[in-house]
Amino acid sequence: MGGRRVGAEEGTRLVTKARPQAAEILRSLVALPHETEWVEFKHNDSEPEEIGEYLSALSNSAALHEEKTAYLVWGVENATHKVIGTEFRPRERKIGNEDLEPWLARHLHPRVHFCIHEFTVESEPVVLFSIEPCAHTPVRWKDYAYIRVGSYKKKLRDYPEKERALWARISLTSFEDGLAARSLSGEEVLARLDYPTYFEMLEQPVPATRAAILNRLEKEGMVQQVSGDRWDVANFGAILFARKLPDFDTLVRKAIRVIVYRGPGRTEALKEQEGGRGYAAGFQGLISYIADQLPGSEQIGEALRHEVRVYPEIAIRELVANAIIHQDFSIRGTGPTVEIFTNRIEITNPGKPLIDTLRFIDEPPRSRNEALAAFMRRANICEERGSGIDKVVHAAEFYQLPAPEFRVTEQHTVAILYAPRQLRQMDRQDRIRACYQHAALQYVSGQVMTNATLRKRLGIEEKNYAIASRVIADTIEEGLVRPRDPANTSKKHASYVPFWV
Repeated sequence: MGGRRVGAEEGTRLVTKARPQAAEILRSLVALPHETEWVEFKHNDSEPEEIGEYLSALSNSAALHEEKTAYLVWGVENATHKVIGTEFRPRERKIGNEDLEPWLARHLHPRVHFCIHEFTVESEPVVLFSIEPCAHTPVRWKDYAYIRVGSYKKKLRDYPEKERALWARISLTSFEDGLAARSLSGEEVLARLDYPTYFEMLEQPVPATRAAILNRLEKEGMVQQVSGDRWDVANFGAILFARKLPDFDTLVRKAIRVIVYRGPGRTEALKEQEGGRGYAAGFQGLISYIADQLPGSEQIGEALRHEVRVYPEIAIRELVANAIIHQDFSIRGTGPTVEIFTNRIEITNPGKPLIDTLRFIDEPPRSRNEALAAFMRRANICEERGSGIDKVVHAAEFYQLPAPEFRVTEQHTVAILYAPRQLRQMDRQDRIRACYQHAALQYVSGQVMTNATLRKRLGIEEKNYAIASRVIADTIEEGLVRPRDPANTSKKHASYVPFWV
């Protein structure tokens, strides 16, 4: 609630059976001198359509006023802020055959997270909805976005000055700055965050006192001191170092899922595992788990047999890190997914990329989550320079795998690593993709593609140079590569560069 939050008035006494966090929130809300544009008090009014409109209005108003959370509260008298109780029971309410909570969520666009707390205060039932501020775009209820004007709920379109201000404000906000938990004690913060792993990853000793640990986490931007021993946990800290992501209501659906299928399709899943820890704290365990699910091939050395993985670990590591870093956290109800099939691995993250997939190899990376990306690089989890995709492409070439593929769907980015295939098993697009990526990788390495380098990449014998020539011609036809020197008429000494050179 920023600088406008005040402590409980002297003499205010809340005896509650709620979780301490909910009690602290309610105590601060009833102590406010008047209703604000990001808090609404009600007695029993609980018409579902109006609740939906309030969720939109309060979410948008919280963003406009730079508040971390908005609140819709039943059981508090509006004029006096006295706790009087309510007859509203949201978890018992249905709209047709659908429960109220999913019905509300379904009609909010884009979906915004809200959490329902039901508890008693001095034997009076209270209902509190905590609502995230909008991110990237105003939240609509069905066809309209709403906003609070004073203590009134209005359509946003009728207040163009507020609409302009809201768009200006949300263009500056980031997921990392949002709050995953509010008003925790220092002890609760350290119970929820895996701080020993944080210090270990940065190769620093763990401070001797709790105060020193919290101070270091605050300097990192992972927690914020509210007052005394009360702390807010930022999304940045929770998503990286949560001991258990379910401890943070807004992040539960952002856990990474690994699904293993029996064949090349999704008809039969053999197993599914969902990560429970923060991305940084659980990263190495995640990569090890994925590696354990992959097929291997036995290699016989001079003295010992040893198993070599079909897919290079560096490629998996970089692609998983990229999925984590570049995901769009504003897309609700979905997180990064790793799907393992018999003939490929698909790594998917919410959100479209900020650069063209054809420029993944050469363009500097751009991320929606710069603080998250910067920390992952500092902790040596992912590539410090570039996107890491050049490492993925290089690993695919070194292991003689088909070229990785990058696809963009309506709301997701998908990276695909393919299992080994002979050249004759690759179709025209597979070959063109390999040719283009090879040309791009050669160029960013200070070299050029030739018929000879492409033959080596695709495992083509020298006598079959015409096959490589055909692949190059097809890739030129697709507009993805071009001759380095158009005036050179000698095919034998020709070299090629990507289209963007």
